[in-house]
Amino acid sequence: MDTVGAVTATQDPGAPDRIDLAVVDDDPMVRAALGMMLGGASGIAVVAEAGDGEEALAVVPASGADVVLMDIRMPVRDGLSATEELLRSHPDLKIIVLTTFDTDDMVLKALRTGAAGFLLKDTPPARLVEAIRTVASGQPMLSPSVTAQLIAAVTRNAGADATREAQDRGRAARDALAGLTERERDVADGVARGLSNAEIAGELFMGVPTVKTHVGRLFSKLGVENRVQVAILVHDAQG
Repeated sequence: MDTVGAVTATQDPGAPDRIDLAVVDDDPMVRAALGMMLGGASGIAVVAEAGDGEEALAVVPASGADVVLMDIRMPVRDGLSATEELLRSHPDLKIIVLTTFDTDDMVLKALRTGAAGFLLKDTPPARLVEAIRTVASGQPMLSPSVTAQLIAAVTRNAGADATREAQDRGRAARDALAGLTERERDVADGVARGLSNAEIAGELFMGVPTVKTHVGRLFSKLGVENRVQVAILVHDAQG
């Protein structure tokens, strides 16, 4: 994790006044670096640390954390199963998974469990703080370019069983999207590209409140809980 440089990200107006953060990573140096860096960011307090997914299941709920930075590959219990379990019992928790990108083929699975987004481990400090504030305000952190690269990496490494699974997901996603109106599909495509409501409104010549209404309908019609899951459905349908 690159922790060099001052954190200068501005406060997201939709984020709470104080964000309680838990850091889950099996590398104590990474945890220490994140704690030092994020402890100096305005409005963020590191309230808990855990060295593996099993420890996280006990520590995170007890800490009252709002946001969790969750490493994926850890001993004892990996971040994927820990994310799944935490969100099952604490659905309001916001979890950002951390990845080294070129080795983590579990990232998309983590997003499908309802994680709020993902970041690379070399994310600059200001961007990391911005991501934490973004998910705390209720908006998932989704990088379209990295999403595309991850999908490509998973596809390259997929075996026959994974390919069949992807084909099944693609058919299910296309069936789900077929139930949308043309305007809802346009909004879904914008969400899949990582656009904000304001950016979608500008592209489609709509008001931001109208976009918000369409996004809410997408959640209901597609049976998803956040924008990341909408994006994954759109990408699955295109696969």
